[in-house]
Amino acid sequence: MPFTRVSLLAGKSSQYISAVSDSLDRAFVECFEVPENDRFAVFHTHQRGELVFDRTYRGGPRSDDYMVFHITTGKDRSPETKARFYRRLVDNLAKAPGVRPEDVMVVIANSTPEDWSFASGISAAAPAQDGGR
Repeated sequence: MPFTRVSLLAGKSSQYISAVSDSLDRAFVECFEVPENDRFAVFHTHQRGELVFDRTYRGGPRSDDYMVFHITTGKDRSPETKARFYRRLVDNLAKAPGVRPEDVMVVIANSTPEDWSFASGISAAAPAQDGGR
């Protein structure tokens, strides 16, 4: 179950945000072996000056549609899987809501089950038979 924080400039419609979320979810399902309905994302919108990014660094030029995806995963993926995911995500976003590939940055951070609690204060690493307590 990846957890994603998406940061972008304020002013986008709820339909735009929904299309970004759907594009991200499809890329996860198709490339990261994430099951359907395993969606956990938070969108952070920022005023001008609060989202600082270089418009030309490694792949620009970037526009005001720039967005960064910070993804925390519970398991590592191979470099090939990550590359396939990056490509699928930008392809999906280009289709809907129409984001240029140059405006998409992705950061993946790996974690272990001990780093997660999905609910009730129970570690994801806890044995299932004792309810994690």
